[in-house]
Amino acid sequence: MRARALVAAAVLLAGCTVGPDYKRPPVQVPAAFRGGEPGAAVTPETMADLKWWELFQDQTLQGLIRIAMQENYDLRVAAARILDARAQVTIARSFQFPTVNGSAGANWGHIIGKRSPFQSEDTFITSGGFDVGWELDFWGRFRRATEAARADLLSSEDTRRFVMTTLVSDVASAYFQLRDFDLELEIARATLASRLDALRLVRLRVSGGVAAQIDAHQAEILVAQAGEVIVDAEQGIEQTENALSVLLGKNPEAMPRGRPLGDQFAAPPAPPGIPSALLERRPDIRQAEADLHAATSRIGVAKADYFPRVFLSGSAAAGAISLDGSMFGPQGLFAIGPSLTVPIFNMGRVRAGVDAAQARAEAAVAQYRQTIVQAFREVADGLVEYRKRTEFRVQQEALAVASRETTRLANIRYRGGVSSYLEVLDSERQLFDSELGLVRSRRDELLAVVKIYRALGGGWQE
Repeated sequence: MRARALVAAAVLLAGCTVGPDYKRPPVQVPAAFRGGEPGAAVTPETMADLKWWELFQDQTLQGLIRIAMQENYDLRVAAARILDARAQVTIARSFQFPTVNGSAGANWGHIIGKRSPFQSEDTFITSGGFDVGWELDFWGRFRRATEAARADLLSSEDTRRFVMTTLVSDVASAYFQLRDFDLELEIARATLASRLDALRLVRLRVSGGVAAQIDAHQAEILVAQAGEVIVDAEQGIEQTENALSVLLGKNPEAMPRGRPLGDQFAAPPAPPGIPSALLERRPDIRQAEADLHAATSRIGVAKADYFPRVFLSGSAAAGAISLDGSMFGPQGLFAIGPSLTVPIFNMGRVRAGVDAAQARAEAAVAQYRQTIVQAFREVADGLVEYRKRTEFRVQQEALAVASRETTRLANIRYRGGVSSYLEVLDSERQLFDSELGLVRSRRDELLAVVKIYRALGGGWQE
């Protein structure tokens, strides 16, 4: 009856849990993202709702991302940490339950020499039993620790999702940069071939006395400039392939190619959506909130040290003894009883532990809010960058068209003897720079889309 009463009291007191319950702290959320199209309506639809294989249409890029999802080492580390956090939940929860240990023994003893009348020459003792120990969680110490461990598990899962979003954006960005270098190399080689032909014509004119020697040197300048771009593009290609290889968990090697740079997206990106939805969608915000939840729960763990700790222990055993061939037993033993420890003096250690836990929770609140502010900033930066990169690309296209026409007319005027080769030199430089600038503007426009997708929390779907 006493044991039943003790267990009943434990059940009644189990509802007493010290420490604050977690509540999401209030944060300031803007009504709309800054940086979008002026006057655009706020809609629930967002680019982040697209799975990465729906956003990136290039089959080769999709294949590279799939390989990265399977082989990337950062992602493997994040997955291993999830397993660690899952095991920590089991460990923390185990303290809420009794611990049962079994023991058994068989000891034989023999006395050599003279013995007293009360001693036996041979003794053989056998025993076996169980020991039970249970710390009653009156104040919620273990429940709060389990709550914190579960929050750590959620944090590790969101960490993995954040690694995935970063990995998808890094692979896509590196791939677009690679295709940019490919196109720059193609333009530079075509320009070099054209300028070599022009150099031969100028040398013929010089040998025929129609042109001056300075015209040949100016044509050689154009050839050397195109050659420099070829060298830079080849270096960029290899270094970008090396970076992609690391993201894919491989040693540096050549990478496959798919669609050209201008055919990566069939349509412009979708709107950014509702700002408040960012709190639930971005893995790093969810990770910061899980860390805050864990820190809040650990305040309760620290406060539980103010209160007594109650232990319930018991044992049950059976054994027998043989003395010079005479058996006594078997005998049984059963014992159960509580014990109590009360903190009396610890030189402020418990209070310092509570203060430390509260300080860590306050830091977690600040980190959570900082993560949200940074997230809104990244979305705003991405939106304005995409909008301005698009406007810049339109201007660059007009510049490239005008440069081609200027170069065509300059060559006609030079061959007709109306102008010097300096005019051709200047127009050729402008055309080459405008063509390279157009390629880079298209690359930057694609990279801006990737930044928006990552900033909105897209890319962690498997």
